[in-house]
Formats: sequence, structure tokens, C-alpha cells
Amino acid sequence: MARKPGEIAKDFEDLESSRFAPTARTKRPLTKANMEATAKARFQRIAPRKARTVLNMIRGVNVAKAIDDLKYTPKAAATIVGKLLESAVANAREADENVDLDALVVKVAFADKAPNMHMRRWRPRAQGRATRIVKGMSHITVVIGDEKDS
Repeated sequence: MARKPGEIAKDFEDLESSRFAPTARTKRPLTKANMEATAKARFQRIAPRKARTVLNMIRGVNVAKAIDDLKYTPKAAATIVGKLLESAVANAREADENVDLDALVVKVAFADKAPNMHMRRWRPRAQGRATRIVKGMSHITVVIGDEKDS
């Protein structure tokens, strides 16, 4: 049985309104039960392997001690991660002004490989060829939260 064009369009409207419609994402208010703050640094010009060595050092550590440790760490990633950690503390303070900063702990800290779109460099090779120079870029994420939740 052939359908009329109006009926087909009505079916698509029903689909769009139910299944494909974007749902409104609401931000959860920070309470004592779900006190977490996140900070992300994307497209950072450091290899993920080098950033992970610094992130492994601060994971599970009190935030104040982690910031002090990063100040005296002679690694290039330490300055990036230090700024990111301070940003996460500021995000926690922005969400809840009464947050206990001494009770915050680095819950999650990881570095993922970022696409290397911006650093296209070439090295000449034998017989007229060229190869790409691979420079590492990272997406670094730090999540801090209450001590009792971790």
C-alpha cells in the first residue's frame, strides 16, 4: 500500500521528536556526595608518555602536596600539570565556595594522545623522499575530589 508524502513526513517528525531529539543536559549541583572538579588541557605540546610520568607522581595525592611537588619537579610537563591542577582547584572553588581545599585529592589524572594537525614538519630522506617529523601532543585531564570519596 503506497503512502502519501504527508504521512511519511509525519513519521519522520515523530522520530525526530522522540529518538533523535537532543536531551537537555543539566549540570549536577555539587554536594558533599559528588564533590568533583575537572580541568582539561587540550592540544598541549608535550608527548603523552612524558606527561604520564608527572601525572603518575600526583595521582592519589593531596592537592596541596601535589602542587608543591610539581613546583620542584624538573620536568617540562610539571609546569603544564601544575597550571592544570590549579585550574581544577579554581573550578572546585567556583562550584562550591565552602569547599575544604585541604581535603581535596587528585582522583583521576591521565594523558591521551592528541592529533598532530598543527605541527606538520618534514625531514628530507634518501632518494628525494621526505618523512614527517612526529611531535607529540597531548590532551591532559585532571579530576580532583574529596578524600573520603576516593
